[in-house]
Amino acid sequence: MIKADCFHLGYIAKLHGFKGEVSLFLDVTNPEDYATLDAIFIDIDNHLTPFFITSLKLKNKGFAAVRLEGVNDEASARRILRNDVYLPAQILPELEGVHFYDHEVAGFTVVDKSYGNVGTLKQVIDLKANPLLQVMQGEKEVLIPLIEGLVTKVDRKAKELHVQAPGGLIEMYIG
Repeated sequence: MIKADCFHLGYIAKLHGFKGEVSLFLDVTNPEDYATLDAIFIDIDNHLTPFFITSLKLKNKGFAAVRLEGVNDEASARRILRNDVYLPAQILPELEGVHFYDHEVAGFTVVDKSYGNVGTLKQVIDLKANPLLQVMQGEKEVLIPLIEGLVTKVDRKAKELHVQAPGGLIEMYIG
């Protein structure tokens, strides 16, 4: 499995006890959607390595206590600590209309209704209180709050994200 065929699920945050169980941070909107996972890919030395899940218990704030097959002690759990976790992108249902997955639109051109071509979407910064679109126009960074109604169209074929940013916001960054 290669990273281009996967999406970032989260990372192994810390040890959970001393018998190999780890705490997985699920960096997703709805951690409950992943409560029945049976396998994950962990990035070990830039190689996605499959691990089978023997138990997964959701905790608070996006964390899950996870036991992985073959990770039975503190030493083996430490080897995967702070490593990124991925899942195959094909397991995600295809979204339509103005709905999108954060990883799906990275690299899209952002087009504002009033301003026009804003730049290239680097990433969606998924802050709970105020998620942001991080758009790069050359060396200039534009941060657009991902508020309800902002996205007017997702053109997957043209790789464009059409938005209607609040008046003057883009000009504040770009001038």
